[in-house]
Amino acid sequence: MVERKLKRAGGRASRVAARQAPQSEFDPSAPGQIGGQYRPLNEQQLIKTLNTAYKILAEIGMAEVPQVIEELALSKGANLNDRGRLCFPRTMMEDIVDGAAKSFIYYGRDPKHDFEVGGDKVYFGTGGAAVQTLDLNEGIYRPSTLKDLYDFTRLIDTLENVSWFTRCCVATDVPDNFDLDINTAYALLRGTTKPVGTSFTLANSVDPIIDMFDIAMGGEGAFAKRPFCKAHISPVISPLRYGEDAVDVTIACIKRGVPINSIIAAQSGATAPATLAGMLAQTTAETLAGLALVNLLEPGYPMIFSNWPLVIDLRTGAFCGGGGEISVLNAAAAQISNHLGLPSGVASSMSDAKSVDAQMGAEKALSALAAGLSGANMVYESSGMMASLLGASFEAFVLDNEMLSHVHRTIRGIEVNEETLGFEAIKEAVYGEGHFLGGSHTMDAMQRDYYYPKIADRNDPRTWADNGKIDAWSAAKEKAQAILDSHFPDYLSFSADQKIRERFNILLD
Repeated sequence: MVERKLKRAGGRASRVAARQAPQSEFDPSAPGQIGGQYRPLNEQQLIKTLNTAYKILAEIGMAEVPQVIEELALSKGANLNDRGRLCFPRTMMEDIVDGAAKSFIYYGRDPKHDFEVGGDKVYFGTGGAAVQTLDLNEGIYRPSTLKDLYDFTRLIDTLENVSWFTRCCVATDVPDNFDLDINTAYALLRGTTKPVGTSFTLANSVDPIIDMFDIAMGGEGAFAKRPFCKAHISPVISPLRYGEDAVDVTIACIKRGVPINSIIAAQSGATAPATLAGMLAQTTAETLAGLALVNLLEPGYPMIFSNWPLVIDLRTGAFCGGGGEISVLNAAAAQISNHLGLPSGVASSMSDAKSVDAQMGAEKALSALAAGLSGANMVYESSGMMASLLGASFEAFVLDNEMLSHVHRTIRGIEVNEETLGFEAIKEAVYGEGHFLGGSHTMDAMQRDYYYPKIADRNDPRTWADNGKIDAWSAAKEKAQAILDSHFPDYLSFSADQKIRERFNILLD
């Protein structure tokens, strides 16, 4: 007979007390998990796609090239084909890739929000230019306002899985483009100290906005030391031509040290081939053309290689933000970017749903998981976006934040070591109580390995009914409203705010 000297687990009361004890500081589903587990392209397919992208740039080339870029490119080995298009030989492009930035620090105004872009860590954030907002009280879409943008900014300031905030909506109540750019940037300053991103309508908006950032950070040149805002620029217009205004913005941003998110957003069957492989080849070529642009101007400049292959419904021409095709395309785009060793950006969670419903949940989770598992460094649009990017929702932000905890947990995978394999715990349970409830091995795992949602309901049906049969939309609305009623961050000093208001037409109270 085996002598039993193993410690017996406590009773039910002690187990309940242990489960209700404060959680450890370890987050089992924190941002920055290691991705790359999902590879939609095998090695041969990836090389064929990349070879075709290089061939497109070498033989078809780029049109509408600004003179300054053409002269720089020709001096570095590019050539003009018989149609006058600027062509980049493969060896030239490979040299540009080799010399491009492989990583950089994306700063927050508060250093606790800093993180490295590049390598194989995955972070989720926002993007978008929604012209409508799903009203939190009325439950209907209406034109987005500057107040909405500020409210979205201070909402995400509390959401742990939104690692950075790019303005998610356009303030349609600000008609002047310069005032729009200024007030968008100001709302970001007011609402969060996380890293942020914005767009510049024209190049002449760049200097004033960076001046405003300098004021907020304490003086001239302060932003350049910790550039906390990146520029979202689409320098290439599909198929295969540069956009003059975007190139001008790129030049202005480089002069002021603004990191660049160079976005290519072609649409399948419209501005790129309908076949997924053909679309990937073209958009990879176009994203490489954006990389060439930036590195011709400033070799090694911090840039995110953002290939966002977007899908349209070929029956109607409508943009499709959710579904299998766009999920696999963006995952493959990340795979190619990571193969090149470049900081990668893709898009996800751009649900076509108009309400906070099952369609929304399915589309967002599918695309976010694919993008995360692919190892994309920066996953844009991942929170709050609805109605095929036409709308933004406070409730969706709250629910997406919780969804992303599950995605981070999935990316993290399973740690296998002597402790987690639990041989001794199994022996203790078998020889002792016959279960694992309340044991130290279980309690350690409870805090280390499991994420516990705050919005999703895990009660039994009777308890759920007794608690009012609350659905996810209602629970998210309640939480979003509670945050907006209480979280009014004061991230600008009085003197800085006064200086900014004296110089610019600030429209927020």
